[in-house]
This record gives sequence, C-alpha cells and structure tokens, in this order.
Amino acid sequence: MTSHFLLGIDTGGTYTDAVLFHETDGVIAKAKSLTTRHDLAVGIAGAVDAVIAKAAIPVSAIGLVSLSTTLATNALVEGQGGRAGLVMIGFAPDDLKRDGLAEALGSDPVLFLPGGHNVHGNENPLDLSALEEALPELSNSVSSFAIAGYFAVRNPAHEIRVRDRIREISHLPVTCSHELSSKLGGPRRALTTLLNARLVSMIDRLVGACEGFLATRGIEAPMMVVRGDGALISAAEAKLRPIETILSGPAASLVGARYLTGLDDAVVSDIGGTTTDVAVMEAGRPRLDADGAVVGGYRTMVEAVAMRTYGLGGDSEVKINDRGLVAAFELGPRRLLPLSLVAHMHGEAVLGVLEQQLRAPHLGRNVGRFAVRTGVPNHLASGLLPLEQALFDKIGSIPLPLDQLLTSTSLKATLDRLVARGLVHLSGLTPSDAMHVLGRQNQWNAQAARLGLALAMRMKDGSGRSLAASVEELAQKIVDRLTRQSADVILAACLAEDGVTHLDPTKSISIDRALRRAPGIARFAVSLDRPLVGLGASAPVYYPAIAAMLASESAIPGDSDVANAIGAVVGQVRASATVFVTMPEDGIYVLNGAGETLRFTDEQKTFSLARERAIEVAMTQARLNGAADPVIAMDEQIDAPEIEGNRKLVEARFIATASGRPRIAAD
Repeated sequence: MTSHFLLGIDTGGTYTDAVLFHETDGVIAKAKSLTTRHDLAVGIAGAVDAVIAKAAIPVSAIGLVSLSTTLATNALVEGQGGRAGLVMIGFAPDDLKRDGLAEALGSDPVLFLPGGHNVHGNENPLDLSALEEALPELSNSVSSFAIAGYFAVRNPAHEIRVRDRIREISHLPVTCSHELSSKLGGPRRALTTLLNARLVSMIDRLVGACEGFLATRGIEAPMMVVRGDGALISAAEAKLRPIETILSGPAASLVGARYLTGLDDAVVSDIGGTTTDVAVMEAGRPRLDADGAVVGGYRTMVEAVAMRTYGLGGDSEVKINDRGLVAAFELGPRRLLPLSLVAHMHGEAVLGVLEQQLRAPHLGRNVGRFAVRTGVPNHLASGLLPLEQALFDKIGSIPLPLDQLLTSTSLKATLDRLVARGLVHLSGLTPSDAMHVLGRQNQWNAQAARLGLALAMRMKDGSGRSLAASVEELAQKIVDRLTRQSADVILAACLAEDGVTHLDPTKSISIDRALRRAPGIARFAVSLDRPLVGLGASAPVYYPAIAAMLASESAIPGDSDVANAIGAVVGQVRASATVFVTMPEDGIYVLNGAGETLRFTDEQKTFSLARERAIEVAMTQARLNGAADPVIAMDEQIDAPEIEGNRKLVEARFIATASGRPRIAAD
C-alpha cells in the first residue's frame, strides 16, 4: 500500500467536491465549494484548500490527483458546446440523415470532400480543393473542427492529411474519428467526433484550471481524469479526447457507490444540480453499454457504463402550465441558477428586483427570471449573428432581469441560443429554492427563494384559482413533483435494463396508480428487487421519499455527497487496441487498424503480427494514460465460415486491453 494520500476532485454543475483518501484508511477529509464556471480554478481552489486544511497534511504527501466531472455530460444534455466545423471525407449529404447527425449538427457548418477508403483500407482519391477554399472563412467562425472519413478505422490516412492541413491554416483544435473509435458506422462515428470537437475547449479549460491551481499550491503529482467507463486516463489524453469524459461523473459515482456501500446488487441513482443518472449494479460491477453511451438523446460510440442520464436535478427549471383546470408542474431538462444561489452571489441586485416585481400591480411574462454571463473566454463567442451579439452585449456579470432584457417576444429565441452556446446562464425558480423555503436546505439565500415562490403564487390556473394557499404549499408541490419524476426515470431505467422498452412510466395508468397508491378494487403495486442507492449532496433530502414511492429499501451512504470524488481515486487505468485482418481475395490477408495497412499471403503470420500490434499499441496507450505497470488481456474474434467446403475468412479482430493502477508520485 502507498503511504501517499490521493486527492479526488469532482467538478459538477453546481458544486466542486474534494476528498483526501488513503488506500488503507479510506476517506480522511472532504469539502465542497461552488463550481465557478467563469473561472473553474476558483471552485477547485475552494474545495481543495479546505480539504487539505481539514486533513492538516503537507502537499508533498499527495501522490495522485484524480478528477471526475459532469461538465461534458451536462453540456450535451443542455445542448451546449462550442461551434464546430464538420469535415466529411467520402460521404454524401444524405449520410447526415442517419443516426441523428443532422439534428446534432444544427446550424454548424459541414464540408464534404471526395476521398475515403473501402472496407479493406484501399483509398479513393482525396481532393482538398473545397477545403482550401473554405478554410480561411471557416477558421474565423468555429472554435474547433471534427473530421470523419469513410472507413477511416481501416485506414486513417485521409483524416490525418486533412487534420494536418486544418491545423496548419487555422491553428484550432481538430478531432479525427479514428482517434475515438475502432467501430464501423460512419455517421455515428462522425456524430461522436462532432460532439468531441464541441467539448474540447470546455474540458481543456477544466483540466487547465486544475493543473494551474495544483502548480500554484506546489502539488507535484500525476493528474488523472475519470473516463465514462470508470477507467482513468491522464489529463493530457483527456484534453485530446474529451468525449470520453461524458458520463465521467456518473461512472465515478458508481465506483464510489460500490466502495461506500459494499453492495453487489443495487440500483444507483445520482442526483446533481442538472441531471439524474441511473444505473444498475450486479455482482459488484456496472454493466458497460456495448452500443455506446446515450447522452442528450444522441447515441455515441463512446464505451461507457450503461448509465441513463435524465435532465432532472435540484436546479432544474420549474415550468408551470397554468392553462388547465389544475396547474401542472414539470421540471427540466434545462438547468437554471436557483434564485437562492444567484442572490447568495449577488445580493441586493437580485433581492431588490424580486421585491419590486412582487409589488407591481400586474404580473409580467418574465418575472422572477434573470440572465447573467457565464464568464467563458471571449473567443468562444465567435460567430454570433448580429442580433445575438447585440443581446449578448447587453448582458453582463450582474444578473439582469428578463423583463428588462427581452423587449420583444422574438428576443426569447435569441436568448435561448446564447444559453445553448454556454455563453449565458438563466436564473429562476428551481426545486432547490423550494427546499430552502421548506428548511431542508440552507446553504444559500432563503429570502430570494421565498420571493420567487411568492411571485409564482400570483399565477392562476385555468379556473382562476391560485396555485397554492401558501409559499410552503407551493414549495411542497414542487418537491413532490421532483419525487415523482425521479421515481419515473428510475423505473424507466430499470425497465430498460429488463429489456422492457415499450412501457413508459410517465404514460402508464397502471404505474401511475401504483406510485400514487390509488385506492380501488383492483390495486397495482410496483417495487425494486434491490436497494436504491441515493448519491449526491441532496440525496438525503430527496431519496427516502423516492425509495418509499418505489417500495424499495433506501441506502444513502454517509459520504454520498462526495461519492464521485471517491470513485475518482479508486479506479484503474485501462486502454484497448483493435487490429483487423480481412481477406479481400483468396490467399491475400490485409492487416489494418491501429497503424498502417499491410498485405500478406500467410494467414498465421498475419494473425501473429496483428496480436503483436494490438498488444504494443494497447501497452503504449495505457502508459500514456498514466498506468504504472499495465497487464495485458487478449480477446480474439474470428469470423471464418465454411462455404461449399472451403473456409472463408470474413474478418478477424484482435483486441488487446492493458490495465493497471495509475502512477503515484515518487517519495
């Protein structure tokens, strides 16, 4: 066992957590600080300085720093990220219609180039003339590029040529699809690459902020980042492949949940400010999603835990539909800055406005809502349309009431686009505000929460009645709604794990009656067959009621509020490499993947070289990822059926996986 302490950091949408962990003694100290999106180092410093002070240890005793984050997950769920240029090599415009690529692309630019390869790695000629013509203008309107080539996993030569040219001209970050996945399926690989490109600047800022802070404190230890499958990668590799950090926080929470509870079988639900993440654990391990992680409605090619992420959290937007006879509440999927939090940060600039709005004789359309800049660097605001730029210029670092900002109805769509780009935060009523009014949370400004609920109470339902008799009653209705929506998403995740995909808990009368314990001659019941583990800072205030609604045993460990940070330091480094062998014609064997394409006439020699290449690449990548002494496991998949008495090799895959614990700083 190492004598060093391990520092785990989790940067979430609302809080940054830190723990000091010892492999013999467990959690030594823990601390929280608000995540500061304008300068992530501030939130990191607040949590880490506090935890080091609590533990009273010298920084030289820290041998490893490991980071998990929900920033990438949150960005995809909320539709945020930088503007990326997509370059498709050998594809046609119709390919955008597959796997949700066109929807994900939105208004971002796409360029089609002739070229690409066939299944055996043989090329179609690459023509760069369209790229040369478009690059000067594109370089000024995007923050990164994504490149996807036809059969690039078999031969990445064209992707590499295009990447090098783009870097030479634009000096912007570029992601190639072959760097992210070895799986076939061009449009979905292109989608994954596009999302990666959008996340580059965000994860680069996060890792850079953490590295900069550690340097100022004299902490000289290797830095790791949790991947979506729970494995660890070096910070340098995470900056190149930020898409691999989607579900980083949830994956870390599962590793942490197993450590904290010791449960082999459980439903694990982690509630944060923005999302609720649900996974099923069996035999002490979470199942990996072989088809790729689904986040924000998009199925990627990123191998990750079989986690289902829903836009529901303590800071979810409270939406009130007042047109029916009974007002209906819906939460999310968008995250707002809670009024209690924004008043905690800005004081009278928020409280004074809310009091003034409450005294006004008429209720405006946008009362109780504010806009404030996120504080991202100015270059990330490139490519704004004139109307967007004009609105953005009006918004500053002090919250501005929306009833002053939105002087016409059409400006709301413009503001929504600024929010989607991650340039502006909206603030408004959330479940966290309701919890402050009920006295179950007390870390922020309860007066602002009460004022926000009082404004909402002035709304009427379709029959002209008030939404509630008191702010406390309205607060309880919002909390009850979060309890019910949480039960729905947990049930939906569990049903999907059971292979039941046609039953939607939100539309099932039977499930509705069961969760409400509705009386009747025919009674319905629903329950889980294993404990419900609740994680997250607000889990103790929400999850006992959620578990009771699901007729399940509730398991909320003592350190559930920092489970992600704990999971960040107890994981392993893991890297895989896949090499393919195909036979385009009798007696000719083509080796490709993880390097240059080679041709041979001897099958066994080709297979042997494929194994060697896979092992070498996996070991090299594992060491780059930060493993100290990786060990290899091999998986061989050979598809060679007998056809009319002759064996025909269709494809052979040689998959090497290298894994080990991360390097610890020398004494």
